[in-house]
Amino acid sequence: MRFPFRRAARDLDCIEFVELVTDYFEGVLPALERRAFEHHLGDCDGCASYLEQMRETKRLTGALRVDDIPVGGLDELMAAFREYQARDTA
Repeated sequence: MRFPFRRAARDLDCIEFVELVTDYFEGVLPALERRAFEHHLGDCDGCASYLEQMRETKRLTGALRVDDIPVGGLDELMAAFREYQARDTA
């Protein structure tokens, strides 16, 4: 059944999808964005695989807190992330 006043979900690209994963897990996506996210999920095998990888990562790490990271570990992690971003945008 189609509701005449319900707005259609907008199209997401894969980059937007990845940026919304955390909000999706936390249940804070507005309804229209959640529908767009789930619509993209149904059409994109790559993003479906990514979401499953993130679910598994979340399950394996549990509730990791910043205090759990060894001294200097956060700096190393951030440096690795920045290096990855730099390579990805080059």
